[in-house]
Amino acid sequence: MPALKHDFAITEHHVVFLEGSVTFDPGEHSGIPYGWNDEQPSRIGVMPRGGGGARRIRWFEIGQGYAMHLANAYEDPYGRIVIEGPSVGRDGWQRSWKWWVGAPERGAEPNSGSRGCRWTVDLAAGAVRQEWTDDLTVEFPTINEDFTGREHRLQYALSFPDDLGIGNHALVKYDRTTGARSLRPFGTGQLPSEAVFVPAAGDAEAGAAGAGAEDAGYLLTVVSDLNADASRLLVLDASDLGAAPVATVHLPRRVPAMIHGSWIPDAAN
Repeated sequence: MPALKHDFAITEHHVVFLEGSVTFDPGEHSGIPYGWNDEQPSRIGVMPRGGGGARRIRWFEIGQGYAMHLANAYEDPYGRIVIEGPSVGRDGWQRSWKWWVGAPERGAEPNSGSRGCRWTVDLAAGAVRQEWTDDLTVEFPTINEDFTGREHRLQYALSFPDDLGIGNHALVKYDRTTGARSLRPFGTGQLPSEAVFVPAAGDAEAGAAGAGAEDAGYLLTVVSDLNADASRLLVLDASDLGAAPVATVHLPRRVPAMIHGSWIPDAAN
Protein backbone atom coordinates (compact mmCIF):
# COMPACT_ATOMS: atom_id res chain seq x y z
CA MET A 1 0.00 0.00 0.00
CA PRO A 2 1.46 3.44 -0.91
CA ALA A 3 2.75 5.15 2.25
CA LEU A 4 2.37 8.87 2.89
CA LYS A 5 5.70 10.60 2.31
CA HIS A 6 5.72 14.26 3.32
CA ASP A 7 9.35 15.17 3.94
CA PHE A 8 12.93 14.04 3.43
CA ALA A 9 16.39 15.06 4.61
CA ILE A 10 19.87 15.31 3.13
CA THR A 11 23.36 14.75 4.48
CA GLU A 12 26.71 15.38 2.83
CA HIS A 13 26.56 12.10 0.91
CA HIS A 14 22.98 10.81 1.22
CA VAL A 15 19.28 11.55 0.82
CA VAL A 16 17.14 10.13 3.63
CA PHE A 17 13.46 9.15 3.41
CA LEU A 18 11.15 8.05 6.24
CA GLU A 19 8.24 5.86 5.19
CA GLY A 20 5.73 5.37 8.00
CA SER A 21 2.60 3.48 9.00
CA VAL A 22 0.20 5.92 7.29
CA THR A 23 -0.99 4.75 3.88
CA PHE A 24 -3.34 5.81 1.10
CA ASP A 25 -6.95 4.85 1.82
CA PRO A 26 -9.26 5.14 -1.21
CA GLY A 27 -12.26 4.55 1.03
CA GLU A 28 -11.60 7.64 3.12
CA HIS A 29 -13.74 10.53 1.84
CA SER A 30 -12.95 13.21 4.43
CA GLY A 31 -10.67 15.09 2.06
CA ILE A 32 -7.53 13.50 3.51
CA PRO A 33 -7.46 10.02 1.90
CA TYR A 34 -4.93 8.48 4.29
CA GLY A 35 -5.21 6.37 7.41
CA TRP A 36 -3.18 4.46 9.97
CA ASN A 37 -2.21 1.00 8.78
CA ASP A 38 -1.13 -1.52 11.42
CA GLU A 39 0.24 -3.80 8.71
CA GLN A 40 2.62 -1.14 7.37
CA PRO A 41 5.95 -1.01 9.23
CA SER A 42 8.02 2.15 9.22
CA ARG A 43 11.34 2.16 7.46
CA ILE A 44 14.20 4.50 6.61
CA GLY A 45 15.53 4.73 3.08
CA VAL A 46 19.12 5.86 2.55
CA MET A 47 20.01 6.82 -1.02
CA PRO A 48 23.49 7.92 -2.09
CA ARG A 49 23.53 11.37 -3.66
CA GLY A 50 24.71 11.66 -7.25
CA GLY A 51 24.26 9.60 -10.39
CA GLY A 52 22.80 6.14 -9.98
CA GLY A 53 21.87 6.68 -6.35
CA ALA A 54 18.31 5.42 -6.77
CA ARG A 55 19.62 1.99 -7.76
CA ARG A 56 21.63 1.78 -4.53
CA ILE A 57 19.01 2.82 -1.98
CA ARG A 58 18.93 0.75 1.21
CA TRP A 59 15.90 0.33 3.49
CA PHE A 60 15.96 -0.22 7.26
CA GLU A 61 12.77 -1.20 9.13
CA ILE A 62 12.12 0.62 12.41
CA GLY A 63 8.69 -0.65 13.52
CA GLN A 64 5.39 1.20 13.74
CA GLY A 65 5.29 4.99 13.64
CA TYR A 66 5.10 8.02 11.39
CA ALA A 67 7.27 11.13 11.02
CA MET A 68 5.70 13.93 9.01
CA HIS A 69 8.41 16.60 9.35
CA LEU A 70 12.16 16.13 9.85
CA ALA A 71 14.41 18.64 11.59
CA ASN A 72 17.72 17.63 10.02
CA ALA A 73 20.07 14.75 9.23
CA TYR A 74 23.84 14.50 9.21
CA GLU A 75 26.74 12.04 9.18
CA ASP A 76 28.54 11.68 12.50
CA PRO A 77 32.32 11.16 12.89
CA TYR A 78 31.80 7.36 12.71
CA GLY A 79 30.01 7.53 9.36
CA ARG A 80 26.61 6.85 10.87
CA ILE A 81 23.58 8.83 9.69
CA VAL A 82 21.71 10.69 12.42
CA ILE A 83 18.13 11.81 11.68
CA GLU A 84 15.94 13.89 13.99
CA GLY A 85 12.27 14.82 13.94
CA PRO A 86 8.97 14.26 15.76
CA SER A 87 7.45 10.80 15.48
CA VAL A 88 3.88 9.75 16.25
CA GLY A 89 2.07 6.50 16.99
CA ARG A 90 -1.45 5.36 16.16
CA ASP A 91 -3.27 7.35 18.89
CA GLY A 92 -1.40 10.57 18.17
CA TRP A 93 -2.02 10.27 14.45
CA GLN A 94 -5.75 9.77 15.02
CA ARG A 95 -5.88 12.82 17.31
CA SER A 96 -4.19 15.01 14.72
CA TRP A 97 -6.17 13.55 11.82
CA LYS A 98 -9.48 14.40 13.53
CA TRP A 99 -8.44 18.03 13.52
CA TRP A 100 -7.60 18.12 9.86
CA VAL A 101 -10.89 16.52 8.80
CA GLY A 102 -13.05 18.52 11.22
CA ALA A 103 -14.35 15.54 13.22
CA PRO A 104 -16.88 16.51 15.93
CA GLU A 105 -14.78 14.96 18.72
CA ARG A 106 -11.61 16.73 17.68
CA GLY A 107 -11.23 18.77 20.90
CA ALA A 108 -10.99 22.46 21.73
CA GLU A 109 -7.66 23.27 20.07
CA PRO A 110 -5.34 21.65 17.51
CA ASN A 111 -3.33 18.83 19.01
CA SER A 112 -0.84 16.18 18.06
CA GLY A 113 0.84 13.21 19.67
CA SER A 114 4.35 13.38 18.23
CA ARG A 115 7.50 13.58 20.32
CA GLY A 116 11.10 14.31 19.43
CA CYS A 117 12.92 11.26 18.10
CA ARG A 118 16.41 10.41 16.89
CA TRP A 119 17.32 7.58 14.53
CA THR A 120 20.96 6.57 14.10
CA VAL A 121 21.58 4.46 11.01
CA ASP A 122 24.76 2.37 11.06
CA LEU A 123 25.30 1.55 7.39
CA ALA A 124 28.20 -0.80 8.10
CA ALA A 125 26.26 -2.87 10.64
CA GLY A 126 22.96 -2.61 8.77
CA ALA A 127 21.18 -1.50 11.95
CA VAL A 128 19.15 1.44 13.30
CA ARG A 129 18.94 2.72 16.88
CA GLN A 130 15.86 4.75 17.78
CA GLU A 131 15.63 6.95 20.88
CA TRP A 132 13.20 9.56 22.21
CA THR A 133 14.82 12.94 22.81
CA ASP A 134 12.09 14.68 24.85
CA ASP A 135 8.67 14.13 26.41
CA LEU A 136 6.99 17.25 25.01
CA THR A 137 4.38 16.92 22.29
CA VAL A 138 5.94 18.81 19.38
CA GLU A 139 5.73 19.31 15.63
CA PHE A 140 7.10 21.56 12.86
CA PRO A 141 10.81 21.33 13.78
CA THR A 142 13.23 23.88 12.32
CA ILE A 143 16.91 24.77 12.51
CA ASN A 144 19.27 27.46 11.27
CA GLU A 145 19.29 26.27 7.66
CA ASP A 146 23.00 27.03 7.30
CA PHE A 147 23.38 23.69 9.14
CA THR A 148 21.20 21.65 6.79
CA GLY A 149 22.88 18.30 6.20
CA ARG A 150 25.49 18.77 8.92
CA GLU A 151 25.38 18.55 12.70
CA HIS A 152 23.41 21.35 14.35
CA ARG A 153 23.39 22.35 17.99
CA LEU A 154 20.10 24.25 18.21
CA GLN A 155 16.62 23.20 17.16
CA TYR A 156 13.18 24.84 17.36
CA ALA A 157 9.67 23.38 17.31
CA LEU A 158 6.01 24.10 18.01
CA SER A 159 4.89 22.57 21.33
CA PHE A 160 1.29 21.41 21.82
CA PRO A 161 -0.77 21.05 25.03
CA ASP A 162 -0.43 17.62 26.59
CA ASP A 163 -2.83 14.74 26.02
CA LEU A 164 -5.19 16.08 28.72
CA GLY A 165 -5.42 19.49 27.07
CA ILE A 166 -3.41 21.09 29.87
CA GLY A 167 -1.15 23.99 29.01
CA ASN A 168 -0.86 26.27 26.00
CA HIS A 169 0.83 26.13 22.66
CA ALA A 170 4.42 27.32 22.79
CA LEU A 171 7.62 27.63 20.86
CA VAL A 172 10.41 25.45 22.20
CA LYS A 173 14.16 25.75 21.70
CA TYR A 174 16.51 22.83 22.27
CA ASP A 175 20.26 22.96 22.89
CA ARG A 176 21.53 19.54 21.83
CA THR A 177 24.93 20.13 23.45
CA THR A 178 23.81 21.08 26.97
CA GLY A 179 20.41 19.35 26.90
CA ALA A 180 18.71 22.63 27.85
CA ARG A 181 15.13 23.33 26.77
CA SER A 182 13.45 26.73 26.80
CA LEU A 183 9.80 27.56 26.11
CA ARG A 184 7.87 30.62 25.00
CA PRO A 185 4.22 29.86 25.87
CA PHE A 186 1.29 31.66 24.29
CA GLY A 187 -2.10 32.29 25.86
CA THR A 188 -5.21 30.17 25.44
CA GLY A 189 -6.35 30.18 21.84
CA GLN A 190 -3.04 31.63 20.61
CA LEU A 191 -1.52 29.24 18.09
CA PRO A 192 1.95 29.96 16.68
CA SER A 193 3.09 28.56 13.36
CA GLU A 194 6.37 26.91 12.46
CA ALA A 195 9.20 29.21 13.55
CA VAL A 196 11.50 30.04 10.64
CA PHE A 197 15.06 31.10 11.51
CA VAL A 198 16.41 34.21 9.77
CA PRO A 199 20.10 35.05 10.31
CA ALA A 200 21.00 38.55 11.45
CA ALA A 201 22.27 40.80 8.69
CA GLY A 202 25.43 41.84 10.53
CA ASP A 203 27.29 41.99 13.84
CA ALA A 204 25.28 44.97 15.07
CA GLU A 205 22.07 42.96 14.73
CA ALA A 206 23.28 39.69 16.22
CA GLY A 207 21.29 40.02 19.45
CA ALA A 208 22.23 38.52 22.78
CA ALA A 209 23.90 35.50 21.20
CA GLY A 210 26.72 37.51 19.64
CA ALA A 211 28.03 37.53 16.10
CA GLY A 212 28.65 34.15 14.51
CA ALA A 213 26.51 32.15 16.98
CA GLU A 214 24.13 29.54 15.60
CA ASP A 215 21.17 31.47 17.04
CA ALA A 216 22.38 34.95 16.01
CA GLY A 217 19.20 35.99 14.27
CA TYR A 218 15.43 35.90 14.47
CA LEU A 219 12.49 33.52 14.53
CA LEU A 220 9.47 34.41 12.40
CA THR A 221 6.15 32.92 13.46
CA VAL A 222 2.56 33.74 12.52
CA VAL A 223 0.33 33.56 15.60
CA SER A 224 -3.34 32.83 14.96
CA ASP A 225 -5.78 34.15 17.55
CA LEU A 226 -8.48 31.49 17.60
CA ASN A 227 -10.69 33.72 19.75
CA ALA A 228 -10.58 36.94 17.72
CA ASP A 229 -10.24 35.49 14.19
CA ALA A 230 -7.03 37.47 13.70
CA SER A 231 -3.32 36.84 13.10
CA ARG A 232 -0.04 38.61 13.74
CA LEU A 233 3.54 38.02 12.62
CA LEU A 234 6.04 37.98 15.47
CA VAL A 235 9.75 38.60 15.00
CA LEU A 236 11.56 37.07 17.98
CA ASP A 237 15.19 37.12 19.10
CA ALA A 238 16.27 33.53 18.46
CA SER A 239 18.93 33.76 21.17
CA ASP A 240 16.38 34.59 23.89
CA LEU A 241 12.83 33.22 23.53
CA GLY A 242 11.76 35.05 26.69
CA ALA A 243 12.61 38.52 25.40
CA ALA A 244 9.96 40.94 24.17
CA PRO A 245 9.27 40.61 20.42
CA VAL A 246 11.63 42.54 18.18
CA ALA A 247 8.59 43.44 16.08
CA THR A 248 4.89 42.62 15.79
CA VAL A 249 3.06 42.93 12.47
CA HIS A 250 -0.74 42.83 12.74
CA LEU A 251 -2.04 41.19 9.59
CA PRO A 252 -5.12 42.47 7.75
CA ARG A 253 -6.82 39.06 7.84
CA ARG A 254 -6.51 35.75 9.62
CA VAL A 255 -3.91 33.27 8.40
CA PRO A 256 -4.83 29.56 8.73
CA ALA A 257 -3.38 28.14 11.92
CA MET A 258 -0.03 26.36 11.66
CA ILE A 259 0.72 27.61 8.16
CA HIS A 260 4.33 26.82 7.34
CA GLY A 261 6.83 27.18 4.54
CA SER A 262 9.87 29.21 3.52
CA TRP A 263 10.68 32.89 3.70
CA ILE A 264 13.00 34.68 1.28
CA PRO A 265 14.55 38.17 1.45
CA ASP A 266 13.37 40.92 -0.88
CA ALA A 267 16.72 40.83 -2.67
CA ALA A 268 15.96 37.29 -3.86
CA ASN A 269 12.78 38.33 -5.67
